[in-house]
Amino acid sequence: MAVNELKTVEEFEKVIAENKLTLVDFYADWCGPCKMISPVINELSKDRGDVNFVKINVDELQDLAQNYGILSIPTLITFQKGNELKRKTGFVTRNEIEQELLS
Repeated sequence: MAVNELKTVEEFEKVIAENKLTLVDFYADWCGPCKMISPVINELSKDRGDVNFVKINVDELQDLAQNYGILSIPTLITFQKGNELKRKTGFVTRNEIEQELLS
């Protein structure tokens, strides 16, 4: 399964409201750690069909990032049924994502 980049708040709200666990990557194109974590998330998305993987560009959806208190990037947040379950900020390894966010 591919990582989908969401372009609107409406898309975001629809995806996180689903019953399926969703990992949201809040990132920016200019962010070095964001560039480092992107291949990790792409790899995970291929191996974990049980999870939705989406990206939000904080420069394009600033209000959404502000609403979720995104002060540093990358920030990864897992959601299910519209509820935030877990959050991790900064670069993390695949193992950390699987253990801390997807468990």
